[in-house]
This record gives sequence, C-alpha cells and structure tokens, in this order.
Amino acid sequence: MKVLALDMGTSSVRGMVLDADAVQLPGALARRKVRVSIDRTGAGTLDGAGYLACLVECLDELHAAGHLDGIELVATAAQWHSIVPLDAAGDPLGPVLTWLDTRATPPGSVTGPADEAAFHARTGAWWHRFYWTVRVPWLRRHTSAPPARFVGLVEYVFGVLLDGAPMSVSQASGTGLLDLRAMTWDFEACELAGVRPGELPDLAPTGWRGRLRPAYAARWPALAAARWKAPIGDGAASNIGSGCVDENRAAVTVGTSAAVRLMQPAPAGAELPPLPATLWRYRVDHERIITGTAYSSGGNLFDWAERELRLPAGPALDEALERVTPGRSIPADMRFGGDRPPGMAGAGSGALGGLGFGSTAVDILAGLMDALCRQVADDLVDLESTVDRRVEVVLGGGAVAASAWWRRAFAAALAPRPVRHVTNPEVGGTGAGILALGRFGDIDAHSGIGRTDEGGSAVSAGRDRPHYPS
Repeated sequence: MKVLALDMGTSSVRGMVLDADAVQLPGALARRKVRVSIDRTGAGTLDGAGYLACLVECLDELHAAGHLDGIELVATAAQWHSIVPLDAAGDPLGPVLTWLDTRATPPGSVTGPADEAAFHARTGAWWHRFYWTVRVPWLRRHTSAPPARFVGLVEYVFGVLLDGAPMSVSQASGTGLLDLRAMTWDFEACELAGVRPGELPDLAPTGWRGRLRPAYAARWPALAAARWKAPIGDGAASNIGSGCVDENRAAVTVGTSAAVRLMQPAPAGAELPPLPATLWRYRVDHERIITGTAYSSGGNLFDWAERELRLPAGPALDEALERVTPGRSIPADMRFGGDRPPGMAGAGSGALGGLGFGSTAVDILAGLMDALCRQVADDLVDLESTVDRRVEVVLGGGAVAASAWWRRAFAAALAPRPVRHVTNPEVGGTGAGILALGRFGDIDAHSGIGRTDEGGSAVSAGRDRPHYPS
C-alpha cells in the first residue's frame, strides 16, 4: 500500500507519498509556499482559493512524476482553528482567518459561559478570540453578505475536491464548539457563537471515507479510487510523527509556531482526565485526546531575525551561536504574534531587554530562541500534572531539526528530563500517515519513523539553510 499524506500548514502546503510503514518515498514530495497576510490590525489571513490552487499544483506535480500510482489512501494533517464564511454556493465571502488573527472581539451583549470552569472542561477551550465562539459573531458583523455556512480551511478545500466534506472530530475540537466527551456540538458553545441550524459542518462519523469528484478524478486518475480519511489537526499529527502517542512522552514541536502536547487514550463517552486551567485539550480522533499549550512564535522568530537583523549566513551563523551559552542569553519576550489562549496579549507584544553596545544580532536571535525554551519548560510542569510525573520530551518540527543550538537550549531548559529529537522534518504528514495506517503497535520501529535520536545532524539532505514549515 502507498499513502498520499497532505500537510496543510500555515506557511506551506505539502504532499508526500509514504510506503506501508509510513516512510516517505525518495523524491515523492511536492511543496508550495503560501502567503499569510499579516498587518498591524492583528489580521492573519489566507486566500482560500489561492491555497486550494497550491494544493492542486502539488498534486499535479506528484501525478506528472508518477508518484501517485498505486495510492490507496489519502491522509491529511491540517491547521487547527481556521475559519472562513461561505455563501450558499460554497464560495468564500472573505479570506480565511488563521490562528494568527487576533482581531475578533465578542459582541457586547454576550457575557460568556455560565460556568467558565465547566465550559473549559467540556470543550477544552475558552471563550476567546481564538475560537469560533467569538469568531463567528465577529465575522457575521464584518462580512459584506450574510454567510450561509462557516467552515475551516480544510473543509473548504475538501468541499471543492471531494464528494463530501464533513468536519472531523479533530478539526471540530479546534473550533472550541465541540463537547470532547460526547463528540457532538456543545449547546452552550453554539449559543455563544450564535450559530443557526445548518451553519456548521456535519461531523464525520467513525470510519468516514471520501472520494474525489469526477472532474478531479479525471485530472488525477491514479487517485480516482483512493479513499480519503478524515483530516486530523496538525498538532495531533506532529505528536504522532514524533513518536509521542501516549502519556509517557510529550512532544515539543517547533515549526512556524510552537507547542508542547501530550496524547492520552479517551474513547467516546469515557471520563476525561483533569484539565489544568492553563491548558487546552482537543481530539486526535474518536479514540484519543491531546492536551497542551501553544505559542504564536516558533520558527517565525528565526525568519524575522534572518530578515531584519542581517544575521551571518550558513555555517557562520552556527559558529556564532556556538559562542552563546544556552540559558545565558539576553532577556526576551517572544510574543511577537501575541498570545495563544488563554492569554490575551495582542500581536506586537514581543520585547528585548538588557541590550548594550556589545549586543549582536546573534545575541538577539539566541535570546528569542531561549525565551521559547524557558516558556515551554514552565508550561510542561502544568502538563505533567495531568499524569503526576515527569515525562520524556521529544523535539520535532523543521525549526529544531535545522538548529543544533536550539536543541541544546531546549535540553538545558528542560533538564533533568530526557530530551531527544526526531530527525524527520515532515512530522505532520508522517503522523497523519501513521494514524491512517494504524501503525501504533511499535511506533519507534517503523523503519525509523518516530525514532528519537539525541545526536547527529538533523538537517535533511540538500538543506544547508533552514526553512521552518508549519
């Protein structure tokens, strides 16, 4: 069996082909960068039609090279929290709001959940601008025509490509509207959002499979008979691709953004573990939950520094970072993109301290990278309280795969916990493939997939400059 794994991230969309052990086949990777529109108002949006076009180009490229021949299954990791209003024909009424968008404010007539703690325990979310409870009414006030429906980015894209596009419980949990235990839309959350019948997607049942519409089946005949599985959130996929599929290992993933997460079993209807007030909780699928916290800054800190600070190039940067001791860099606040929930700091909340005439651009970069390490270390304590013990940590994502200094800084900040890293920079697509194939039995043994490795270079062949995928 061959699997097509799609990774629908924030900074890029990628398609890769995996074998039956979820190992990427040589050369079978197509990638297109996408542009997120960010401005001083707090906007963070994508063009939905443009994003769809990028995915189509990836599939065209893979098909032309013959990589799609023999594909039986399509698995997808897709960004959580996006939302786009659609008209009755299914066309976007505006851009896609991503997790980066901080503009939404609640209507003045709404005061929030009746019991905030109970709401948080049920939905894993808060009444916050990040979630649809606040975003739906805000979009209704700021969209030129009345929306007929609200969907996420992946539901919009799949609605065009496939014969049906219900929302997976994983994607639904990222809206803040799902009752995580019952796996149905939460009544109070929907009331807060002001959603009406028919305005939310149907929820995909266990075992749902989609097929390409005839026009796209004709375009990519190798995929005509392939079964498309319900998408999972990119954070959940990253945990799986990092080998962190139980409560013994926490994944720290640094792509465009960053997060620390722990996966636990939770079948439908089962009582959920306690949820600390500072952490969110979402669904991986109908059998598993994932708990953690996330940050708007990750590899994008490096991208900003590289763009604005005239950093040394290539090996010279690595050599310069070697002269900075992890944990002893300049003080920094890395919240350039504002807070993720439950925090409320807006975009532009980053800060640097302790600068002197001897401070260099490399010192600033190291300070920002160190600041993320310290924040993860603090939040990991809350996460470990859900299992009442210290856990092993596995680093993953393009940013830490590309920077040995950042891996050492994390190891210093997270000590005395064991800290390892995954050399595969495509943990999201790989994780989606592992879940689709059901290869959880011995996740460390699938030809290196999910294997952790404390030493050696983590930069994939042909990459002498890091790029940080979402």
